Amino acid sequence: MPDIRKRVEEDRGLLKRIQLHIPGFAGYRRKEDLRASDNLLRVQLSKRLGEVRDGLEECRRVLVAEYDTDELEDIGGLINKLQTLEGKVRHAEQGYTGISPAVRIEEATLEHLYEYDWAMIDYVITLEKCITDLRSVIDGRNEAGIKAQLGAIRARLADFDRSFDERIERSAGIFNF
Repeated sequence: MPDIRKRVEEDRGLLKRIQLHIPGFAGYRRKEDLRASDNLLRVQLSKRLGEVRDGLEECRRVLVAEYDTDELEDIGGLINKLQTLEGKVRHAEQGYTGISPAVRIEEATLEHLYEYDWAMIDYVITLEKCITDLRSVIDGRNEAGIKAQLGAIRARLADFDRSFDERIERSAGIFNF
């Protein structure tokens, strides 16, 4: 996935380019562009999580078709967790601070927030591989393998959720980058 910040910079119109040369406004423009980049990245992350959920739903359909209902409850719980994470990622804090905020978020912090969200892609790639592996063990009718893969998916989702929760704490400056 390409770095969205470059695309946002390339797509600046004339007005936005002029704003970059106005003292006091240039910093505001750069921050707004970073927020837009981060939002676009989070939309992509959410979309990819939706694709992982679709893969898990397909695995559930295969199990139902084969009358293997032992793991359906676990898969249903994982699908619900993915739906929750999709919404959480899509609607997460953007690092926006109003005119006189209690916590001011500087440009460098916004950069770190974007980098933090960018790192979440690795979690999604791992989840995608877990779904592929789950489908393989389902096709091979490997009951122990199914249980193991569901456990691996559950662990990856918990890691993703925990890491994503840390981003808001970091964006507020509670932790140092």
